[in-house]
Amino acid sequence: TPVQRGAKSILEKGTQGRFNMARFGLVLSLALLGAADAFVRMQPSNARLNRAETAMSAKSVNLEGKVAFVAGVADSNGYGWAIAKALADAGATIITGTWPPVLKIFEKSLSGGKFDEDSILSDGSKMTIAKVYPLDAVFDTAEDVPEDVKANKRYAGLEGYSISEVAAAVEKDYGKIDILVHSLANGPEVTKPLLETSRSGYLAASSASAYSFVSLVQKFGPIMNPGGAAISLTYIASEKVIPGYGGGMSSAKAQLESDTRTLAWEAGRKYGMRINTISAGPLKSRAASAIGDKGKKTFIEYAIDYSVANAPLTRDLSSDDVGATALFLCSDMAQAITGHTTYVDNGLNCMGLAVDSKAMQMEDA
Repeated sequence: TPVQRGAKSILEKGTQGRFNMARFGLVLSLALLGAADAFVRMQPSNARLNRAETAMSAKSVNLEGKVAFVAGVADSNGYGWAIAKALADAGATIITGTWPPVLKIFEKSLSGGKFDEDSILSDGSKMTIAKVYPLDAVFDTAEDVPEDVKANKRYAGLEGYSISEVAAAVEKDYGKIDILVHSLANGPEVTKPLLETSRSGYLAASSASAYSFVSLVQKFGPIMNPGGAAISLTYIASEKVIPGYGGGMSSAKAQLESDTRTLAWEAGRKYGMRINTISAGPLKSRAASAIGDKGKKTFIEYAIDYSVANAPLTRDLSSDDVGATALFLCSDMAQAITGHTTYVDNGLNCMGLAVDSKAMQMEDA
């Protein structure tokens, strides 16, 4: 070969000379590099194939034949709806769990076409919610439901809304499922500073916003297909001080993130499923807007304005941003990702200073 002839020529001119030996080494190295490069061009490496496959998969995630249970959907302007819509757009069958006190309103809005505009998928079709289950995620079993709740007119005519009962009903209707979404949070004293939060208010926030995810994984884990995924929604208040986000909710979000890591280990080994959480930026949803007023603007309006002023990306955050991230985490493209908190907040989580602060305003030179 040309490489062999070149090497022989160099050796014949003086194999004992350091200079010639160096030249020989250089030629051989270049030849080998050239041959390796040619081989890569002729036969693409696994890395190249993986990149190509990932790029193709990103454009066409296919969840056809998979069932997703989304807990906490009650309207069309929150993150839960956006996640359901993204999963439906990829072909998944969507079933939801809705809080009993708003169940009738939600079902009426669905059947009456109130959500039609927000249901349009990328191909022009409309998202269909195959079934809506009543779900109160602060009750694990029917025995946990107190008499005053059973007698409440907002629960009248409903039964089977504890987590274990809903899981049993879903198993009866669909057998195994593939995706579990926790879009639940409630703090009855969220407008109170932590110093003014009662024990009952603190524990209620933890029960509804954090332990509910643990219970969902406990009860739905046995009916999840291997390789299934569960996701929840958290908030930066879990790790940074956010004045106005009180009532123990910041503590509940910290619990949720810690539980995500522990559940990833336990449910991964027991059920072969993945557990992740999304730390979403502020969105003016119905639930978020319920957090108390601060002057002329609500807490969430202040949070949105602060994010736009201080995040690395100044674009408006959309619920679809969270939906797209959830779709990725629930797809096979994320099959090696578990126990992770993924930030979808235009980068606000990485900032250490508020650049719009008066203290940061530089004097004119």
